[in-house]
This record gives sequence, structure tokens and C-alpha cells, in this order.
Amino acid sequence: MTHDRSPRRLHTLDESSIGQLSEVLIDCVEGGASVSFMHPLSRDRAEAFWRSVARGVAAGERAVLVAEDDQGICGTVQLVLEQPENQPHRADLAKMLVHRRARRRGLGAALLRAAEEAAVECGKTLLVLDAVTDGPAARLYERMGWVRVGDIPGYALFPKGGLCSTTYYYRQLGR
Repeated sequence: MTHDRSPRRLHTLDESSIGQLSEVLIDCVEGGASVSFMHPLSRDRAEAFWRSVARGVAAGERAVLVAEDDQGICGTVQLVLEQPENQPHRADLAKMLVHRRARRRGLGAALLRAAEEAAVECGKTLLVLDAVTDGPAARLYERMGWVRVGDIPGYALFPKGGLCSTTYYYRQLGR
């Protein structure tokens, strides 16, 4: 399967997209991604998470971008647009997720570029994110020119247990 459409921003999340996004999240957690959830991740828990995200999208606090293949949504990334009043220029990039069926085809890079473009459209000039230290996502961010700030050891748990470190990155936009 290949992704045959460029990533796009969802301005609302309906039940179909919530279901497909839940599938991507569950697959990533089953595959060992440290993305805030422990294994096993139930469908109800995944859908509750995406319904919460949908409320943030409706309120203009988050932007959700998705990539699709012939089976539906296979990748996603979020921008947390709502920040403290002294940081209106900044957004957090969060929950970069690619279903295992669609990995190693440039989808992560396409989602990252689309998120950076959406951030600029939203008036943001600085993005911040964290990723598992030396993991596949961290390697992608470094290849794409993000600046590594530093590592925090023992920051979170992998979904099936065991501590992992996280690395913080930033990206200046529009320069």
C-alpha cells in the first residue's frame, strides 16, 4: 500500500475519522510506540482520546493532519495550537503516528512537512516536540532539520513496560 494523497488537515473529526484514527493509535501502541498509552489499548480508550482531540479541533486549540492510503487513514500528526498567553507564536507537535502497514514510505516526512506548513498558516513561528531518544521518530526529526535540545532519562514507559528516555527538539519556521 502506498499513500496516494498528500496529507491534509481535518477541520472536524467525525465518527469515521475517529474510528480510523483509533485504529492507527492502537496499532502504534501494539507496535511498541511510547505515545502516552499502555498496552493493551482498548478501542473505547482510543476513541475517548480522539473524541477529546475532536473537541480541541472544534475549539481551534488543535490541528489534526492525516495521511491516507487505499484502506483509509494510515498516519496522523497534531499541532497543539493553544499555548500560554506569553507564547502565542509557538505550537507543540504531538502524536506523530504512522500505521505499521504504511511505514518506510516517506509518510512521516510528508506529515511533518504538512504540519510545519499548517503551523505557518496558523501564524506559528516555533514548533517544539519530544520523541523517544534515538528512536525512529527522533531520527526522522533530525533528518528533517529539527534542532536537538537535550535528553531526559527515564521520562516515560514503553507501552509494554520499561523506562525510555525522551529527547526534545525545536524548529524555527518561516526563516
